[in-house]
Amino acid sequence: MNLTLASWQRLWGELGATVANGGLMNQLLAAYSEPHRHYHTLQHLRECLAQYEAASMLARRPAEVELALWFHDAEYDPQRRDNEERSAEWARASVLAAGCAPEVAQRVADLVLATRTHTVAGDDVDAALLLDIDLAILAAAPGRFAEYERQIRLEYAHVPDDAFRTGRANVLRGFLQRERIYRTEPFHAALEARARANLAASLAA
Repeated sequence: MNLTLASWQRLWGELGATVANGGLMNQLLAAYSEPHRHYHTLQHLRECLAQYEAASMLARRPAEVELALWFHDAEYDPQRRDNEERSAEWARASVLAAGCAPEVAQRVADLVLATRTHTVAGDDVDAALLLDIDLAILAAAPGRFAEYERQIRLEYAHVPDDAFRTGRANVLRGFLQRERIYRTEPFHAALEARARANLAASLAA
């Protein structure tokens, strides 16, 4: 999916907005282009939107999932612990400013916040889809998965090697210990086995 103004305006129209702020799109593109980012970049945003485009029929409110993907890493500083909260607030304020209903703003913010723990409460299909899209990188082909791991290390260059290895191993082990990494059936069927193989290989290394 292209990051174009036409696509952006189409999305806000689907959300019922009275205005589609092209300046906001440029602010988000600039945020994903910040120099301290190596994985949480426009590459990641494009990959997520491409996954969404192929799986949008799974969503109950597809436009809200799409916008949440735009915002899910809008604020990203690896040395902070409130990135998801700040991204969610930016999303909520932006949806309200565009003239959308308050309940739309809250649902989009809640979707962004779900990326904080990558867990879904109940049968929230849209949150499950958004998280599956965000975690699709874990099932990437070997070359892309290796690149992803290098990118994550660069984002945490301020962390000493031993501490990084310990922390990263805990994160990857946490995903492996889940009964399911992917909550939606199509993602589970297509990606689960490959993701587990990638994670196991990374831990072994």
